[in-house]
Amino acid sequence: MLRVEETEIPDVKSVWLSPHEDSRGMFVEAFETEAFEAIGVNSRFVQDAVSVNHKRGTFRGLHYQAPPHAQDTLVRVTRGRIFDVALDLRRSSPTFGSHVSTVMSDEEWRWLYIPAGFAHGFCTLEDGCEVSYKLADHYAPDHASGVRLDDAALAISWPIDPKDGILSEKDRSLPLLKDAQNVFP
Repeated sequence: MLRVEETEIPDVKSVWLSPHEDSRGMFVEAFETEAFEAIGVNSRFVQDAVSVNHKRGTFRGLHYQAPPHAQDTLVRVTRGRIFDVALDLRRSSPTFGSHVSTVMSDEEWRWLYIPAGFAHGFCTLEDGCEVSYKLADHYAPDHASGVRLDDAALAISWPIDPKDGILSEKDRSLPLLKDAQNVFP
C-alpha cells in the first residue's frame, strides 16, 4: 500500500512505499501501475533513467521538457542523500515560480512525484549519490530546457552554495526564470 504526503504545492506529492521485512531481508514493490493510479498518478511512464553523482555538492537542474514532450517524473534516491527541488513553471498556476524542496535519502522508500509543468533539480549532500527517475515521455532534446538554479528570484535555500558546487557548463548558462523560454501556459 502506498502512502501519499501532500507538499506545499498540492500537485507535487511524496509517495511512500511499503517495504516488507522478514528474516530473509526486505522486499518492496517500487512501482506498480494500479497502485499509483489509485493515488491519482495516471502517468504512462516510458523511460527509466539513473543519475550517478560522485561528489558532495553536485548540482543537476533545474531541468524540464516543454510541450508536446513535457514529462511527469518520479524521482527516488537509491544511494546517498540529496536536497531535491521542484519548481512550478505553469504561468496560469497560483504557485508559478514557487518551489517545493525536500531532503531525500536511500534510507527511506519514497518517490517524489513531479507533474509536467515543473522544473526539477537537486544537490547531492554526500559523495556517491544515485538518483533514479521514471519519465512519462522520451527525451526530446529540442524541447529540453531549464532555469538557473541560483536565480535569486526563486529564493531556493540550497544547503550548499551553488557557487561552491559542481555544475555543468550547460546548467550554469541556463536562463533566469524571467528570461526562460517555453515555460508552460
